[in-house]
Amino acid sequence: MANQAIVSVSWLSERIQDEKVVVLDVRFSPKDADYGKQAYDRGHLPGASFVNFKADLADKPQQHGGRSPLPSPEKLAALFGGLGIDQDSIVVVYEDKNGPAATRLWWVLSYLGVEQVYVLDGGYAAWTGAGLPVTAEADAPVRRELVPAPKGDWLASVQDVRQAIASGSATLIDSRDRKQFTGEEAPQDPVAGHIPGARHYFWKDALDEEESWLPQSELAERFAALPKQGEYIVYCGSGITATPNVLALREAGYTNVKLYAGSWSDWISYEENPIAVGEE
Repeated sequence: MANQAIVSVSWLSERIQDEKVVVLDVRFSPKDADYGKQAYDRGHLPGASFVNFKADLADKPQQHGGRSPLPSPEKLAALFGGLGIDQDSIVVVYEDKNGPAATRLWWVLSYLGVEQVYVLDGGYAAWTGAGLPVTAEADAPVRRELVPAPKGDWLASVQDVRQAIASGSATLIDSRDRKQFTGEEAPQDPVAGHIPGARHYFWKDALDEEESWLPQSELAERFAALPKQGEYIVYCGSGITATPNVLALREAGYTNVKLYAGSWSDWISYEENPIAVGEE
C-alpha cells in the first residue's frame, strides 16, 4: 500500500503547477545556521518558499519547554499565512533528503489544522536526481488567512507523560539513538537516560538503506509489537527527531499518536521527574 503523507517526486511534478499547492523548503544544517537559506538561494523547487528551521519552528528556550519550544499557534499561523497557506492548501515540504526538519514542519502544519500536508520522499536530492527543474528565483506568495485550529490530540504535555507513567494510559516512544536511550551518552543535555517505561524506536529505522521512507507495510512490521488501538506519546531530545516516528506511526495505521514537544530536555527540567537508564 502506498504511503499517505509521503509523496514521490513524480506525484509532486504532476501537481506543482496547481494553484492550491504550496511547496516549502526547510533545508537545514545543525553545523551551519546559514546553510538552509544559502542552499535555497542557489536553487530550489519552482515556486517553493523558504522556512527557517530554527527561527520559524522553535521559540527561544526558557526554564521549561525543552531546547526547541513550540511557538504559539497564532505566531505559526501568521508565518504560514504569509507563505500563502490556508486550511484548503495542499502543502508539500522537503529538505535535502529525508530527515527531521521536514517532518517537524509536516507535524507543525498538521497540528495547526492544515489537513493536506505531505513530505517529499527523498527531498531536494530526489527531485534533482530525477532531472526535474529548479530555480534560483525567490517566490512571492500571496498572503492568505490561516486560522489556527490546533489539534489537541496531536500534542502531549509533561502532565500527560506523568499520567501515562502513573496509569499506563499511553505508551512512550523514545526516538533517540540507543546510547542516548540507555544513558551512555547525552550529547546535548545535562542529564542522561530516558523516561521510565519508554520503548525504544530509533527514528532512522523508518528509512531504508538508501534513506527513502519504508513503505507502509514495512512500517507496520516495524511497529508490530504495538497494538493499533493504543495511545502513543513520542519524544526525543527536543521534539525534532521524534517527528519522523510520529509520521511513521501514522503511516503504519496508528491514529492516537502525540508528540511530546518538550521531550527529554523538558522532562529533565523538572527535578522531581524520574529518569531511567539502561535497558528496561
